[in-house]
Amino acid sequence: MNTNYTTLEIEITRQIATIWLNRPEIRNAFNEVMIGELIKAFNEVSALENVRVVMLRGRGKSFCAGADLNWMRDVAQYSYEQNYQESLQLSDCFFTIYNCPKPTIAVVHGAAIGGANGLLSACDMAICDDETVFSLSEVKIGIVPACISPYVIKRVGEYGAKELMLTGKRIKGPEAEHFRLVNKSLSDIELQAYLDELISLLKSSGPKAMTQCKTLIDQVSNKITLTEALSYTAQMIAEIRASEEGQEGMAAFLEKRKPFWNF
Repeated sequence: MNTNYTTLEIEITRQIATIWLNRPEIRNAFNEVMIGELIKAFNEVSALENVRVVMLRGRGKSFCAGADLNWMRDVAQYSYEQNYQESLQLSDCFFTIYNCPKPTIAVVHGAAIGGANGLLSACDMAICDDETVFSLSEVKIGIVPACISPYVIKRVGEYGAKELMLTGKRIKGPEAEHFRLVNKSLSDIELQAYLDELISLLKSSGPKAMTQCKTLIDQVSNKITLTEALSYTAQMIAEIRASEEGQEGMAAFLEKRKPFWNF
C-alpha cells in the first residue's frame, strides 16, 4: 500500500491497521494535507483483505488539537467558493471514516479539540483515558462545528450536542463518556487491557458479517422506513445465511468449534 504520507503513519500488525496522526510537534492539528491523506489512508486500508480492524490514534501528547492555526489563517482569507471546496473535503473525510467497511476504533488521549471530535465521532467506537480533554470550541471564535455535526449529534443526541456546542466548554474523559461522546473512559493503566479485549472480540466475529452489520445499522438508522425494513432485513439475513461465511459460522456453532476466521 501507499506509504508516502507526510502527516500520517500506518502500521499493520496482527490484522490491525493503525492510522497514526503524525504531527506531534503541533499536537496533530489537521490541515488540508492531513484531511486528504486521511481520506486516502482509510480508502486504502478498507481495500486490504488482511485488515480486520482499523484504529485511529495520535502520536505524541495529544490525539488531535483541531485545525492547524496556520491553515485557519489562510482559510480566513479564502473566498466563499474556496471555503466551500475546503469544507467539502473535510466533510468527505468524516464521511469516509464513517463508511469504512471495517470496524473502526478511535483511541483518544491528551486532547480532542474542535474538529478532532469529528474524527473520533465518525469511528464506530471511541475510547479514551480519564485525563483526556474534549471541547467543541468553535463558537468561541465565532464559527460553528458544521462538518462534524452529523457525527457528533449521532453520538450525543440533540440536547447533548446543544450543551457541548453552544457552551464550548471543556470536559474530561468521564464526562465525555457520560455524554456518550466516547464509549468508555478509563484510567491510563486500564486502557490498553480494555482495547486488547475489544479487538479480541472484534477479531472473533465474521469479517463479512461485521461489514454487513455496519451496512444494516446505517440503512436502518439513516435511509429506510420501518415499513421498508420489513423486506430489507429479511432479505439481508436470508442472503447471509446462504453465504460461505454464514454457513461456516452456523456449522462451527453446531459442531462446537471455532469458525475459520477465529484462529
